[in-house]
Amino acid sequence: MKRRVAIFTGTRAEYGLLYWLIREIQASDDLELQLIAGCMHFSPEFGETWRQIEADGISIDAKVEMLLSSNTDVGTAKSMGLGTLGFADALDRLRPDLLVVLGDRFEALSIAQVALVMRIPLVHLHGGELSEGAYDDAIRHAISKMAYLHFVAAEPYRRRVIQMGEHPSRVFNVGAVGLDHLKRTERMSLVELQQSLSFDLSRPFFMVTYHPVTLLEEDPEASFEALLQALDAFPEHAVVITYPNADNGGRAIIPRLEAYAAAHPQRVLAIPSLGFRRYLSVVPRAAAVIGNSSSGIIEVPAFGVPTVNIGARQAGRLSAESVLDCEPTRQGITQAIEKVLSPAFADVCRDVVNPYGQGDAAASIARVLETCDLSGHKSFYDLD
Repeated sequence: MKRRVAIFTGTRAEYGLLYWLIREIQASDDLELQLIAGCMHFSPEFGETWRQIEADGISIDAKVEMLLSSNTDVGTAKSMGLGTLGFADALDRLRPDLLVVLGDRFEALSIAQVALVMRIPLVHLHGGELSEGAYDDAIRHAISKMAYLHFVAAEPYRRRVIQMGEHPSRVFNVGAVGLDHLKRTERMSLVELQQSLSFDLSRPFFMVTYHPVTLLEEDPEASFEALLQALDAFPEHAVVITYPNADNGGRAIIPRLEAYAAAHPQRVLAIPSLGFRRYLSVVPRAAAVIGNSSSGIIEVPAFGVPTVNIGARQAGRLSAESVLDCEPTRQGITQAIEKVLSPAFADVCRDVVNPYGQGDAAASIARVLETCDLSGHKSFYDLD
């Protein structure tokens, strides 16, 4: 009998990262895919991205609506509670042999704790990393401690997960699963991309994504305003800007983002979600990727494109030389953009080595899921 593997996705970005792992499980003779979607996928504010999953021909086996239209930490906590209720029903009905969760978001913690109580072995992707500017950092480590199997994106992260007491035999360094797109996903032509977006990308442009900082004393609205002021210093560059995520503080940014795009309709495109194929087609053509998304650190260097990483949200992550950190001020962001646009920095990006792997993670993960021993229980692994 096939081993039932449930994969959870709660956001547009996470689905894009998981896409080729989903396809590997579908193609396996030994695994049966169960897809659970929740959180941002069902929010009209964030583009109802569950529709893209089904458009890709992937059936959603459980739909869990959990996201309150709130901009507060209380609203986020209540969304987690709704998710716990919905995930309990979904996992009780599906009864998978394994549950795969990626990363560090609050909805991932919600389903992980349900799996723990229901004794469903948890598989965690991208553990061991740091993002000190967000409470996601603690969530990631909490999920790691609940997980039975770990697939990390770099050797320092493997060592850190083992340091947390996880047995080395269950911690695999496979690289970043999102990099599989480099080898396996066909990119859109410029004409096709421009028609899809109804926007001119033939001139230099920036790809921008900014998310709220949820842990440190960094005002997301002030930082975002500083970012827009910095972008005004480069009027010759167009801007493609995607909406922030559903963390508390994110919704406060959206009206300002929309107003900025409305004030510059020929120069600025604001879009709730590009989807992974359009995103992967936009990034290689961008003059720079600007913001504080983990994608700017993990995936973007593989394209030889510079990243301006704003503020403290991603503090602590392993990063390539093509990633330039800056303070969340107008001056700091402006100076960083000027630097990454220089010929000298272009040379750095051309020869950069991405520390997150070579784009063959999905097949490696699927092979382990097919054969791993699920008997017994975890015990704490002490370092010598």
